[in-house]
Amino acid sequence: MTTLILDPRLAADTLSLADLPLCRALLMNDARYPWVILVPRRESVCEVYELDAVDQAQLWREATALGEALNRAFQGDKLNIATLGNVVGQLHLHLVVRFERDAAWPGPVWGKGEAEPYTPEQQRERRELILAHMDKLAL
Repeated sequence: MTTLILDPRLAADTLSLADLPLCRALLMNDARYPWVILVPRRESVCEVYELDAVDQAQLWREATALGEALNRAFQGDKLNIATLGNVVGQLHLHLVVRFERDAAWPGPVWGKGEAEPYTPEQQRERRELILAHMDKLAL
């Protein structure tokens, strides 16, 4: 497995969740939203097109499978999948379960209020729920 050096901003804002075949899955430390970030374990990659075709296909398999698992776990109204990279250049893909009742709906979650870090108990519960649904992934 390739060692992954995370951008310091990703490292500061996330909690380790799991390693998938291509990506490291990270839990965004914001209890307002079920939010996971996938970071391919490839050095110096900023854009999806910089991945070879096999890795591009694997990234999409991981994103769609994990997205489905997240949406099932949290019974969301919508799943947002996005790669921005305007602030953090390292390639990373956001998967955010959205609810019509959430504070940012229908707009994006970025820049809407302040992040609410997980308490240790909330972190444990959210990790266990996500990991339980991830166990069923066929990657």
